[in-house]
Amino acid sequence: MFARRTHQNESFGKHYNTSFDKHRAGKATSSKQKRSFREAAAAVKKVDRVKKPDLSPPSGSTLTSPIITICVGPEQRLFAAHEDVLSHSPFFAAICRGQFLETATKRVNLPEELPEIFSSVLEYLYKGDYYPRLLHNKRRNTWELEETENNSRGNAESTVFHHGAGQVLLKDTMLYCTADKYGLDDLKRLSLRKQGLQSGIQCSTILASARYAYANTPDNDSKLRAHYLALIIRSRSTFKRSGTMQMEMEKGGMMFFDLFVAICNHMDDMASAKSPLFTKSPRTPH
Repeated sequence: MFARRTHQNESFGKHYNTSFDKHRAGKATSSKQKRSFREAAAAVKKVDRVKKPDLSPPSGSTLTSPIITICVGPEQRLFAAHEDVLSHSPFFAAICRGQFLETATKRVNLPEELPEIFSSVLEYLYKGDYYPRLLHNKRRNTWELEETENNSRGNAESTVFHHGAGQVLLKDTMLYCTADKYGLDDLKRLSLRKQGLQSGIQCSTILASARYAYANTPDNDSKLRAHYLALIIRSRSTFKRSGTMQMEMEKGGMMFFDLFVAICNHMDDMASAKSPLFTKSPRTPH
């Protein structure tokens, strides 16, 4: 859980973890179907255990497949990758087979992508992880981010300025949304786990990233959205003092209706926990 933070910097100093799967409006129809915060958080932990994907080249491949040039972003930054490696993504596999590839030069144009994000996607496709790497601390039996060059655990690499949004966003959130588009489910799980290990993130960055997550994930993919709802609820003592939170709520949007539903569910869970002898009203005889 989060310790109390000061109002001046509106930032977080504790690690936060991913939480429950379902807090979408209308999903919980009865008390029978709702799970407690604790049960749902445990379920997500079980589902989202990190497993290194098998990204070895296809059988018989020696990374001698054709080189594809990828032109990324409005500044047309160039990347190069083997076709076999890119084809681990259904998105790129379709491009390599289809008409979107410039056959003469084997060039793919991705003008809407950010080079910083695409670079991490390529690193993942070749190595199964991206910087800073996720490491298992055997002594503590916990997962943690490797130390970066400034001896911090991931903070220096945790955010990216998104020119289209005009805001600083969490890199792992952007990677999750990109992985969803590229059909890389293992990368989605990895980025979600890494996001839960970040610390020292400003309220404004978290709220901007939450809006980005809602705008760039389908309604039926609730894991990233639920992560943000759980984070705000668990850190409510910080967010309720945040001027940014007030401005974001005045703007409105689906995220805040979902947040209302999640808070109601959380309060119902707390009420049920305080009343262990609570039973349903007896049925009236016919």
